[in-house]
Amino acid sequence: MNYSVISGDIVSSTGLHTQDRKFVEENLNILLQSLKEEFNVYGRIIKGDYLECVVPNAPEGLQVALAIKSFVKAIPIKMKAYTSEDNRIKQFKTHGIRLAIGYGELSRYKPEEGVIDGEAIYLSGREISGETTYNKERIVIKNTLFFASKNEDLNKNFQPLLALLDVLLSKATSRQCEVLYLKLMNNQEDEIAKRLGIGQSAVNQHSTSVGWNAIDEAVNYFKMVISK
Repeated sequence: MNYSVISGDIVSSTGLHTQDRKFVEENLNILLQSLKEEFNVYGRIIKGDYLECVVPNAPEGLQVALAIKSFVKAIPIKMKAYTSEDNRIKQFKTHGIRLAIGYGELSRYKPEEGVIDGEAIYLSGREISGETTYNKERIVIKNTLFFASKNEDLNKNFQPLLALLDVLLSKATSRQCEVLYLKLMNNQEDEIAKRLGIGQSAVNQHSTSVGWNAIDEAVNYFKMVISK
């Protein structure tokens, strides 16, 4: 049985104030609980800024990854608390979290015991560890969405798709990311409007601006390819 395993680390977490790092970790735990309820995932936070998430229904891997990405970008960290020269907080606000989807088998998966081991988590973890910017004075982030499997055709197939999604999300506002997250969590626009306290037309406008139709097609394409 193949799984999608998502590994991720918060971009420039070392540049966040202590209270903001704690706030991000609290929000990540809320996120994982919501993902468990909606997609039956098992997730955990390591050292406050590193995430591991097993998606048992592998075709849902991209949908879950984008939900994580949009949720983190919408976390309300206040820029005013930071100096204008602090480039790390700007990187956090732009990218939020760096994510890799590893697709493959798990030799051991016992969520009740916190055990995850095998090909899929190795692949996702390797992608993330190779892309770290920890302790670099100059932060250059080219991509924050990755896919890794033993199938090179799959890897080549998804690489340009994830690169385009990366660009879309990096340009999205916090409000657009809020709407995107809720849509990826399978909420209807009227439900989102009530939850955010805005009109349904505003929800539709934010959806259009963030490129929801293209994102939805990408998610469905991923599901179709992985299902085969």
